[in-house]
Amino acid sequence: MKTLMFFLMILFSNLIVAQDVSQTMLSADDIRIRDPYIFADTVTRKYYMYAQIHNRLVENDDNAASKGVEVYISTDLKQWEAPKPVLILDENSWATNMVWAPEMHPYNGKYYLFVTLTSSETHENMKKPKGETDWPPHYKRGTQIFVADSPQGPFKPFANKPHTPENWMALDGTLYVENGTPYMIFCHEWVEIIDGSINYIRLSPDLSKPVGKPRKMFHASEAKWSTGENSKVTDGCFIYKTKWNKLLMIWSSFGAKGYAIGIAESKSGKLKGPWIQQEKLLFEEDGGHGMIFKTFDGRLLLAFHQPNGPAGKERLKLFEIEDTGESLMLK
Repeated sequence: MKTLMFFLMILFSNLIVAQDVSQTMLSADDIRIRDPYIFADTVTRKYYMYAQIHNRLVENDDNAASKGVEVYISTDLKQWEAPKPVLILDENSWATNMVWAPEMHPYNGKYYLFVTLTSSETHENMKKPKGETDWPPHYKRGTQIFVADSPQGPFKPFANKPHTPENWMALDGTLYVENGTPYMIFCHEWVEIIDGSINYIRLSPDLSKPVGKPRKMFHASEAKWSTGENSKVTDGCFIYKTKWNKLLMIWSSFGAKGYAIGIAESKSGKLKGPWIQQEKLLFEEDGGHGMIFKTFDGRLLLAFHQPNGPAGKERLKLFEIEDTGESLMLK
């Protein structure tokens, strides 16, 4: 009898523990997220997914606690731990109005968080296109890089300003290292220049500041699939080198079926290009702002959010893709 009672107590305790764990875990369907970025840490064999905190707080975006970035952690890409904050913006930050598109990149023993921030202040020298009455405000917007000793933060700023040009509306910065030199690739926003572009700028060895001036890679209008009539959006740039050393960029704009992911190829194999737009979209069904990573079992996955709206409905989507050497395609 004592043995039976002991066994039942152990079983009951395990059930309680299992219930507590399940209550703290979230499925991808539970997580509202835009612009997802997943870091596969081969050391811990865990996946870190970074998100702007206000994704969870659709009804409370003005709350100071929502002005930052958090991380979800998983071992299988199916069940995620409850989010933990990795960056809370200081109230004196140059921009606290909006937080977008966090990306986390390990580099030279440190961890770097690229975040697009938007200020409540506007650029005084920018004007709306003639005849446009509902044009978005020209907010001060740019990508800033923060640094930490762990993928779980806390991430700290180098300075209280963006790494992208301060007199530009810029967003969605990402990291690429070419011949040992770090660069930020980012978008020059359509709100300012109408035909959005993607550009790159050299970074200092510790990523603390930009070096030199940005260089244009291409405009959205160069892609035949980008269908905007009065403006051309460039979003979510991400660099990928194929098994045949083709240098590709996936990026997002709006196509015939909504938000989409296209592919551009550098004919020189370098950031300087020239960049040619591939006709076939990687994804076209109202989902975008993608990135690519490899799972611990060797699969190549495309991560993005879908649908693009309405607000609150966006979720992480994962699709296995194939590196053909020449390009990328869904499996």
